[in-house]
Amino acid sequence: MPALKPLFAAAFPALDRPLYEADGFLALTLDHLALAGGASLIAVLLGGAAGIAVTRPFGREFRGVLDAVAAMGQTFPPVAVLAVSVPVLGFGPAPALIALTLYGLLPIVENTVAGLEAVPEPVREAARGMGMGPGALLWRVELPLAAPVILAGVRTAAVVNLGTAAIASTVGAKTLGLPIIVGLNGSNPAYVIQGAVIVAVLAVVLDAGFDRLAARLTRWRPGTDRGAA
Repeated sequence: MPALKPLFAAAFPALDRPLYEADGFLALTLDHLALAGGASLIAVLLGGAAGIAVTRPFGREFRGVLDAVAAMGQTFPPVAVLAVSVPVLGFGPAPALIALTLYGLLPIVENTVAGLEAVPEPVREAARGMGMGPGALLWRVELPLAAPVILAGVRTAAVVNLGTAAIASTVGAKTLGLPIIVGLNGSNPAYVIQGAVIVAVLAVVLDAGFDRLAARLTRWRPGTDRGAA
């Protein structure tokens, strides 16, 4: 980034400090990725487990409750979650981790349930006929067939969390939102652009990575030519 200082100096000649240098962009990027990745991982574990549970006989009665909780997590503004969490947890990444986890739950829960429910019943019957129990049926048949749909939900949650993580800097967490906030407070558009462009590039790269992973996963699904090979 220091190599771009002359470029920003030329683009914003009225600014005394056209490049954000209070924190290194590499460190901010790593902190940003750690926060967004951690929240997405927790959302995958919680949302995936809950989605599987409500598609089993013992959990079907909780389907409505889970849908309501996941929808509330998605519609409740992350900023409001931060405002509620800070008095309890203090400033830092912890309140942001909770907000981003709640924000990522809905697409993962919905896609997990949709993917598992889309598995054809004759396939389940055939697996049971081969002697598979509930656990083997889930891990060897249902989850592999539902994987592309589940992955689409994980992709949505991860990309949204990556962009939303910038707000964590409002409660003291170090993310790429820091130069954006400092730039807004100090009327320095160069800082805002630097933080926003890096977040946007990361989101595009992450989305492209998920796209390639989804294509590879589809090719290797059971029942496809390559998956059966």
